[in-house]
Amino acid sequence: MTDVAASDFRHPRRYVRLDTILRLRWLAVLGQLAAIFIVAQGLEFDVEVVPCLAIIGLSALFNLSFQIFFNPMQRLEPAYAAALLALNIIELAGLLFFTGGLENPFSFLFLAPVLISSTVLPFRLTIVLGVLAIVCASLLVFFHLPLPWDSDDPLVLPPIYLFGVWLSIAVAIGVTSLYAFQVAEESRQLSDALAATELVLTREQHLTQLDGLAAAAAHELGTPLSTIFLISRELERTVPDDSPFAGDLKTVREQAQRCRDILGKITQLSATGAPFDHMPLSTLIEETVAPHRDFDVAIKVRIAVAATSEPVGTRNPAILYGVGNILENAVDFARTTVEVNAWWNNDKVEIVISDDGPGIAPDMLKRIGEPYLSRRPGPDEAQSERSGLGLGVFIARTLLERTGAKVSFTNQIFPDHGAVVQITWPRSRFEAGEIAAESAS
Repeated sequence: MTDVAASDFRHPRRYVRLDTILRLRWLAVLGQLAAIFIVAQGLEFDVEVVPCLAIIGLSALFNLSFQIFFNPMQRLEPAYAAALLALNIIELAGLLFFTGGLENPFSFLFLAPVLISSTVLPFRLTIVLGVLAIVCASLLVFFHLPLPWDSDDPLVLPPIYLFGVWLSIAVAIGVTSLYAFQVAEESRQLSDALAATELVLTREQHLTQLDGLAAAAAHELGTPLSTIFLISRELERTVPDDSPFAGDLKTVREQAQRCRDILGKITQLSATGAPFDHMPLSTLIEETVAPHRDFDVAIKVRIAVAATSEPVGTRNPAILYGVGNILENAVDFARTTVEVNAWWNNDKVEIVISDDGPGIAPDMLKRIGEPYLSRRPGPDEAQSERSGLGLGVFIARTLLERTGAKVSFTNQIFPDHGAVVQITWPRSRFEAGEIAAESAS
């Protein structure tokens, strides 16, 4: 289940609504008109009004066309969204050509489309837009009309200053866009991983509910089936063997008995699975260990006998999945043995799962539990290439922490080797068995 969730959530398609792009373009049109009006009328500088208005008008015409012929609420494919952002860059370059090139302080607006792309579009398209912006900025260094300024006191900027402006634009596009992309990508990964966590928990709870319904159905159907069985048996005894009804009554009795046997199996399977059943700590451990006993790895369970009574909690799907997933990782990476140790006192309950595998790389110890962290190297090359500790551990850790547990990852002390996962609950939280309504952000 974890692998499916990881593949479903790890590489989501990225779409942006046409309406979002159009709103940004209309904002740009209004800002450009305001700038032209202020420079031409307010400051009374000599600006090429006609060409600038032509470019702005063409941009507005494009916006109107998109709104008329396309549904603004539709989500654009990344390539189409990138094309619209590229159009913004070209329009800005055209305006800057008539208003001083890089001498114009608004030349830093080249950063805006690339920054928007870095937050919503694939990285390759962001690189293309960044290169386009830098190329346009480079051409404006050599080809542009004079900056609108007071004719009595013309502004002359030295070439070294213009080079600094160009370099700052190029660096800002590269660094800021890379930073924005990294932050947005981490946010998307965390959001997708949390969605996968909720999906897994919902599935586990749904299975538990079905298990409880099966047990309830078996209990409710048991009485009428017993009545049918008894009546059919009594009728079978009173009907002569040569009666045409004897065979039918025998069939009814056999089928009723068969139904009773089936319901008996369901009851046995669901005996510890009803939603409100209580299970001791030892039962919880046995239920998570049982599916992994058929592998070549030996699983040793040690439960310390304490002076206090054994903690008993409700059957919580979050705890079962979390502990089971961590145990599954231990079995995957262990060479020969996995140890599950448990103990408790009046204040806390603790489960420690350790293996004799390669352990966790030191540079990854502090990052264990982050979504999509899937490398666990060791001295053995074959084991180094194995993947694990990725989305599954993130889901397990998130679910366990929502039940009040504290989960820590360490390595065994030399000369021993292997990973150690310690899961600790306050005893009151474990016995309450309730999932804390904590924010996962």
